[in-house]
Amino acid sequence: MKRAFLFPGQGSQYVGMGRDFYEHSQEARDIFHLADESLGFSLSRLCFEGPEEELRLTCYTQPAILTVSYIAFRLLRVKPDLAAGHSLGEYSALVAAGSLDFSEALRLVHNRGRYMMEAVPPGEGVMAAVIGLNFSQVEEGLKRISSGLVQAANWNAPDQVVIAGEKSAVEEALSILEPPRSVMLQVSGPFHTMLMKPAAERLKTDLEKVTFRDPEFPVISNVTAREIDSGEEARELLYRQIFSPVLWCQSMNRMHELGVEQVVEIGPGKVLTGLLRRISREWGKAPSMFNVEDMKSLESCRQALSI
Repeated sequence: MKRAFLFPGQGSQYVGMGRDFYEHSQEARDIFHLADESLGFSLSRLCFEGPEEELRLTCYTQPAILTVSYIAFRLLRVKPDLAAGHSLGEYSALVAAGSLDFSEALRLVHNRGRYMMEAVPPGEGVMAAVIGLNFSQVEEGLKRISSGLVQAANWNAPDQVVIAGEKSAVEEALSILEPPRSVMLQVSGPFHTMLMKPAAERLKTDLEKVTFRDPEFPVISNVTAREIDSGEEARELLYRQIFSPVLWCQSMNRMHELGVEQVVEIGPGKVLTGLLRRISREWGKAPSMFNVEDMKSLESCRQALSI
């Protein structure tokens, strides 16, 4: 039976995440201590105690989710047949696949978050989830925008697209699209649009200093919705990922094409399995789904997978 691991991105964080792992596993404690040492501040305290406003800052959210996801992967003690990660989660997937060193990935995503926060002045760029319209309806509507830059940033599910860009352009898009439902996202910038190109150029310098190895199992790229073939391709795609849309729905459909029957969300929250339930309605048969974010879900998953 073919098994895939999914690694969450920004938005899945919550105060207290990882504490259960820390309290019950020496390996988890060691990884948190390594993270604190690598970053030069107490990421563990931020994960366990918050405050939420600080944990929600992109430069802290990204290494926090990466760390908890990596611990969950290590404690599960099994490798998947393939993996994918949503935006930031692609770093977690590449660390799990042995393509990228954990400590180096931590510093990369800490900087990535800082560069993304600094690319657009606060309040000038926003993101909004458009719910209840299909892809072609969103694409056609965005062609009519005249007040500034707005793009599809995340193709999350057949009826959920996140748009992002300059505040006035996103507001105009919502008035033209008139979706059944829309939600302004609590993020610090218009991620995965061309407005992030300055952040990508800064990150590119960091990426070039880091060693990338060929993945030990296939990782599906956000940018292409296809498997990453080599470490060098992973480096290039992580650079492009910052200003390119996250092709999540397309990536999940690719996973289905590859015959995946079991899916485990590795890390905080259940956002990705929730999206997969919506995406897989069109597949005829949905894969079995599990998650690992604390000791209880870890044990339940191990029993379900007969590990």
